Amino acid sequence: MAAMSQDWKQWAAKLLPERFRRDRIVVPVVRLSGVIGAVSPLRTGMTLGGVAPQLARAFAMKRAPVVAILINSPGGSPVQSHQIFKRIRALAEEHKKEVVVAVEDVAASGGYMIALAGDVVIADQSSIVGSIGVVSAGFGFEKLIEKIGVERRVYTAGESKAMLDPFKPEKESDIQHLKSLQRDVHDMFIELVRSRRGERLADDPTLFSGAFWSGTRGLELGLVDRIGDLRSYLRGRFGDTMRMALIAPKRGVLARFGGGGAGGLASAAIAANMMEGALSTLEERALWSRFGL
Repeated sequence: MAAMSQDWKQWAAKLLPERFRRDRIVVPVVRLSGVIGAVSPLRTGMTLGGVAPQLARAFAMKRAPVVAILINSPGGSPVQSHQIFKRIRALAEEHKKEVVVAVEDVAASGGYMIALAGDVVIADQSSIVGSIGVVSAGFGFEKLIEKIGVERRVYTAGESKAMLDPFKPEKESDIQHLKSLQRDVHDMFIELVRSRRGERLADDPTLFSGAFWSGTRGLELGLVDRIGDLRSYLRGRFGDTMRMALIAPKRGVLARFGGGGAGGLASAAIAANMMEGALSTLEERALWSRFGL
């Protein structure tokens, strides 16, 4: 009877989800991928609001020894990047968990800012890391609307309210104001890198120039801690019984049923914002193409 009882317990244990089995080490994995922030009026990229539920579920797994984060992002909004970084660190401190970050194709600019949340940062030798800088990009249409005979009419209270209007010629004062804002953000980024990477950083004059490097060079510069892949690293630490559990985003009711009645509204909005949406797509594509992707 004792042997039968033991066999039954072993059989029942195998039916349990892996995260509840005491003979397995389960590491939650959150994948953060894409451009950070708003991509267009109708499409949002990676934001704190979008990834917060996944992060909360990952850190809530009490028996997990670490939380792993996969990053594949060319950057985007510095605000959203910083907020995601801060949320990861706040959860790590609250739950007393180590964070392991693994870079896929690229963790550049805001993507690298998020990677700084890792206590250990892993990259493939061909991953792209760095781009510690700030960039603003847009389009100017003043000659286009003149050519097609369109007059731009803007009325403001405040002389700088229409600053950097893409349908008006640039003003030097507007450009200098924008560059001042960029310097503030860049200084914050530099300080964050220094506070998180500390003495691991190399003394290199190009480190904060906005340049980007391969994972191999990133290791030499102190931007990452090791070359490899997430699964091999975790198995090396926790053994062959370790299992990774991907914490996927929960899909809403409309998403599960193909959008329901929202399709018509979305189509109308897309038609109304066709030019802006097309330009946003070009900007998103430009972010990835900077890194050969």
